[in-house]
Amino acid sequence: MARLARLLGAATAAFGAATAARPEIIARPLGLAEDDGTVSPRTRLLIELIGFRDVAVGTGMVLAPRGAPLRWLIAARTVSDLGDAYFLGRSLPTPASRALGAAMAGGWAVLCAASAATAGRRAPRGESGVPVRPGPS
Repeated sequence: MARLARLLGAATAAFGAATAARPEIIARPLGLAEDDGTVSPRTRLLIELIGFRDVAVGTGMVLAPRGAPLRWLIAARTVSDLGDAYFLGRSLPTPASRALGAAMAGGWAVLCAASAATAGRRAPRGESGVPVRPGPS
């Protein structure tokens, strides 16, 4: 049952798409917006790139077969979030924004890491190639 990993992947992809389309969604709470609420072109570019990364990895988590492919994508997501937590936690402009950025990214890292337990193995396949489900014992 890979439901948690799939759900987190879908949420990651959706949030990534939203932030790539509207970087101010994340720039404002993290203190990266200008005083007038706009987002500078450089900040916009970086947020768009991170959003696109999240769309790619999140979509992969939704679509990957169970087992090693899904676990690798979960690992990529977890490591990305840990990196985000580290860099946001040390580089954002205020202590409050650093704490918020580290907590948000770190929380996602923990959730994604926990979802690896549900990634399981691929279902065994019968002669026809169709997954075989164990019957009741």
